[in-house]
Amino acid sequence: MKTKEKIVQEILKECFWDYHIAENDILKIVQGDDKRSKNILFEKILINSQNLFLALSLFKKDELKELLDNYKIPRFNKEYIQKRKDIVEFFLFSKKLNHKELLWTI
Repeated sequence: MKTKEKIVQEILKECFWDYHIAENDILKIVQGDDKRSKNILFEKILINSQNLFLALSLFKKDELKELLDNYKIPRFNKEYIQKRKDIVEFFLFSKKLNHKELLWTI
C-alpha cells in the first residue's frame, strides 16, 4: 500500500504539473477547513488523477460526500468528468450508475 507521501507526490505530478505547490501544502488543504481550496484540490484529482480512488482516499469520507454533492460539472470535458464523478459515487456511496457503457450485462 502506498504511503500518504507517495499519494501526494502522484497528485502533484498528475494534477498540479502547472503549479508550484509543495507536498505539505496538499496535506494542509486536506486537513484544513478551507472549503475553496478543498474544492480546487478535489476537482484537480477528479479530472486528472490516474489513481483516482487512491488520491481521493486522502479526504475523510463525509467531506468527500459533500465535495461530490456540491460539485458542478464544467462544460469542458463534461461527459468525461461526469462519468468519473458517477463512478466514484457508485463505488464509494452506492449511488445508482446510469451509464449503459459502464454497466455490466448478463
